[in-house]
Amino acid sequence: MAIAVIADIMGSRKLDDRSAAQRTLDETIAAVEQDVPLAEQPLTPTVGDEQQGVYRELESALVSLLMIQLRLPDGLAFRFGIGVGEVRSVPSVHTELADGPGWYAARAAIETVHAREGRAVPRTRTWIVGAPGQDEVMESTIAASNAYLLVRDELVSAMSERERRLTYGRLIGRSQLELAAEEGITQPSVSKSLRNAGSAAIIEGVAALRREERS
Repeated sequence: MAIAVIADIMGSRKLDDRSAAQRTLDETIAAVEQDVPLAEQPLTPTVGDEQQGVYRELESALVSLLMIQLRLPDGLAFRFGIGVGEVRSVPSVHTELADGPGWYAARAAIETVHAREGRAVPRTRTWIVGAPGQDEVMESTIAASNAYLLVRDELVSAMSERERRLTYGRLIGRSQLELAAEEGITQPSVSKSLRNAGSAAIIEGVAALRREERS
């Protein structure tokens, strides 16, 4: 079993400079992988506005995709479809093709994100679908994870760019004093921004996903 991820760029056709946007996306993904190396195959552009990546564990995918969301600047965002299931490569005279039920599930997941955006939960950015044949434990894990993602996406989507940067910084272990110096603000201002953004819930959620003990 693997965790397949399809990401598409939100509003890609409205971007003023698609090439510059792609450079920013590539740099963001590379920076996240350097800070928190979790992907078996990091998100890589495929065709059009899509990227594909593979993770070994669902928890790793959820943490990594959150870090990407937090690090992206205003004006750039991904939708993520996560598929749980087998992935395989199909040889071709041109290149290897990604195939398997994990990818079909990821495609169904990103279609769900599109559908939810147009209804009652417009800030939905991430969804998980399991390929047929998942056991009861994984089915329950996917259901609970989707409930978590709905709330997480709501929090992150409501953050300002600075609040996202600060949350990202705390997640990689930087102190509030370091972040304050970098942002040119005071440490109490950093603390207030994190509190107002609900960053503590995001940080504790990541610790729970990674099964880390926190004092």
